[in-house]
Amino acid sequence: MTSDNTGLIDLHTHTTASDGSFTPSALVRYAASKGLRAIAVTDHDTMGGLPEALKEAEALGLEVVPGVEISVDFRPEMHMLGYFFGSGYASINEVLEELKKKRAERNPKIIKRLNELGMDISLEEVEALAPGGITGRPHIARVMVSKGYAGSQREAFDRYLGSGRPAYFSKEKLTPEQGIEKILEAGGLPVLAHPIFLKRNETELDTLLKSLKKVGLKGIEAYYSENTKAQTVELIRLAGRNGLFATGGSDFHGSFKPDIEIGTGRGSLAVGYELLEIMKRR
Repeated sequence: MTSDNTGLIDLHTHTTASDGSFTPSALVRYAASKGLRAIAVTDHDTMGGLPEALKEAEALGLEVVPGVEISVDFRPEMHMLGYFFGSGYASINEVLEELKKKRAERNPKIIKRLNELGMDISLEEVEALAPGGITGRPHIARVMVSKGYAGSQREAFDRYLGSGRPAYFSKEKLTPEQGIEKILEAGGLPVLAHPIFLKRNETELDTLLKSLKKVGLKGIEAYYSENTKAQTVELIRLAGRNGLFATGGSDFHGSFKPDIEIGTGRGSLAVGYELLEIMKRR
């Protein structure tokens, strides 16, 4: 969207508060070192890293948009991003605490099943990788890789942890409609994250977006690290057709997704600050 590196933004990043390798303050410093103008911190089911990120951002002059990424009940798995431009978003923390509790209830079941499959993994080992207190399947996958039970985190999900795999257990989630509602109630803008993972063709995705727009969806993540050029064009077209704004972000996790760089994804991502201005006006 822009060729000016000083005007680039990244609206999808993660910290150690969920499953990223950078602390919130380190993430902000890293984004600033890359010349980004703004980032959104969008940890999974938590906003616990925001105070640290906002404090560091103020010192460096980098703009940080408070955000969150909520898993909602859909097949395949759907994530809803929430972006907040006011100060009243604390009301969503009660919802996030409930989601954290549900996640914690599932983890021992997964560990027990992996033990039954012959893997020597403990919950304590997994929790040691989550200083932010949000422990989930990505942390379990990291332990599996470190012990040689999987060659990569992707393989751990594909063989054991993903939906329909031997160590998969569903957890109680909000419906997509409830996720949108909770973000709106907290004064946020709900955005459908990485629509390409929903594995819908253009017609099916258009139908889905129409139904979500009726309950308050405001945007879709059209610019994304995993997109092909054709997919990005399609998503921009769908956003325009449904009166939604097109957001963009790398889904940066630091060393846990080493092929994805902040701001530029796999090298071709370029989201301009004007997109953020559009969101603020909305």
